[in-house]
Amino acid sequence: EGEEEGEIVVAEHVMCSQRTWKIVTISKCLLLVALAVSMSLLLISAKSGMPTPPTDELSMEPSSSPSYDSRPTLEILQSRGHVRCGFDNAAIESKERLRLDLCRAVAAVIFGDPESFVGVLVTGSTRFEKLNDRAVDLLLYGDTHTIEREVKERTTDAGFTFSSPYYYDGMAYFGDESFLRCAEEEKRFDECTSLLICVTEGSTSYDYVQSHFPPDFVQVVSTKQETEEMLFNGTCNVIASDRSILLNVTPDDGRKFIVGDKLMTKEPLSIVTRNTDREFSDIINWIVHALFYGEEQGLTKNSSLCQNSSNLTPHHASDLNFMNAVYCVGNYGELFDEDENNRGLNQINDGSTGMLYATPFGQLNHENDYLSIFATGDTLIDGIREKGSLNCGVIVPEDFDGQITNSSKLVGMSVDYCQTLTAALFNGDSKVVNWSTFMESDESSFVALNNGTIDVLAGGRVEKKYDFGSSSSFSGFQFSTPYYFGNETAGEDVSFFAFTTREDDVMFTSFVNFIILATIYAQEEGMERDKSEEIWVLRDVIAYSGSYDKIYKNNFENVTEGERGRNILNINGDPQIHSFPGLTVRNQ
Repeated sequence: EGEEEGEIVVAEHVMCSQRTWKIVTISKCLLLVALAVSMSLLLISAKSGMPTPPTDELSMEPSSSPSYDSRPTLEILQSRGHVRCGFDNAAIESKERLRLDLCRAVAAVIFGDPESFVGVLVTGSTRFEKLNDRAVDLLLYGDTHTIEREVKERTTDAGFTFSSPYYYDGMAYFGDESFLRCAEEEKRFDECTSLLICVTEGSTSYDYVQSHFPPDFVQVVSTKQETEEMLFNGTCNVIASDRSILLNVTPDDGRKFIVGDKLMTKEPLSIVTRNTDREFSDIINWIVHALFYGEEQGLTKNSSLCQNSSNLTPHHASDLNFMNAVYCVGNYGELFDEDENNRGLNQINDGSTGMLYATPFGQLNHENDYLSIFATGDTLIDGIREKGSLNCGVIVPEDFDGQITNSSKLVGMSVDYCQTLTAALFNGDSKVVNWSTFMESDESSFVALNNGTIDVLAGGRVEKKYDFGSSSSFSGFQFSTPYYFGNETAGEDVSFFAFTTREDDVMFTSFVNFIILATIYAQEEGMERDKSEEIWVLRDVIAYSGSYDKIYKNNFENVTEGERGRNILNINGDPQIHSFPGLTVRNQ
């Protein structure tokens, strides 16, 4: 059996004034149906060990168009009393405890009770639809963050928000050893003629497999559970999925299958939320970072510090006790079943290895100009292009005295990235940019960004207080992937320098983030300026700036490779985890 949708409806008793036997009979039937569904619901809840999901009432009135509660998600959840997490069967059955515990961490922070959640079964083909239609509040399905899904996910045509990755994974193959080698080597003749790969539809694994094999070598199924069943019954001889998932697959009959060591893709797994409520998405992201912070600081699960009373739960995002995630559930390391030496990228970075890692782009439409994907006719991108220039703010030191465009080091990198962004917006023209400089010691830069004086701010530090807003002068902001990391130790607040944008335009925020990622991707792929036209999506970005290394060396020419710390590519599976600054331990 495959996974069933976690959407259960219960019939209400309908009062009737007629006393005919037919109506009475129908009413009794409805009551019997309601009782049967209720009993099924109780059995499902008992099996999963989770709270009973809320039910929708059946109505005799005609169906109307969906209407949604316009209140902030945090307010809705606290009124409801639980969060609904979208899972597959593996998480429901506690085979993958990490994702279940992440949902519990969310409940602990929002409600003060790690058990105030409902697990809702979703499938590979409908999970984004369920999230978009508010059947769940977040997805913990093991979804890979891609720029495509951030901007326009294929099954819904909607964009979604992804937390910082809670697990860095990669697609691998699992199955009969001889056929597994066929899949890894992409061989389809001789002994590999009978190769058949099972893969879940709507997954990034499907994107990879279908682009590397003809259709007659691929069997597409709806759920992860189906891929396992079809391998075990001999329909397929190999399955493709995230390696962390495959490590938990065990045949019931004792047959020997192996997990491939070769990772075919990058899979940064994230918690997914709707992009229509940035505050709630920020809450989820800071819960993930609280778990990281707990491990960095040596904080562990402690029931005496777990504030498990709903009376202690505040209703404003910035006032939530994010450390409840650690005290009630455990720090990031405690959530792992595996030995620390086997965690690879999923360890705390101590500053001795690189942290540059490009989020995958996904299957963006190669037929169109990439700007058209982000610029939909009513975005900040359209407004900037219409006025003919970009207003870029740059953070400078207190003693700065010079020409902004002649700067080097961090200020020079910020200038180069502003000009790279400008080139991407204006068909390669990097000169149509208006400069404003701000000192880091005050908040005038964020005020200017908030009121529209500047379109984007470069060189600002990623900090929690700016994510949610710290005063009446401005609301919260969004930060791009960092383009420069400080050299602080693992236990300190590490400096992350990035682009900052307003929260009111998710497309512009995604586009700005894409610019940073494009330069890191170009570095990963060894792309140079004269090679940029080989990949359309990078053409103006790389044609102007080159790869990340070109920008870095242009501004830090005397810094050796060994002195760059976190500012090099993470290509060897080195630790990639560190919390953003701003989290603190409250006095209990």
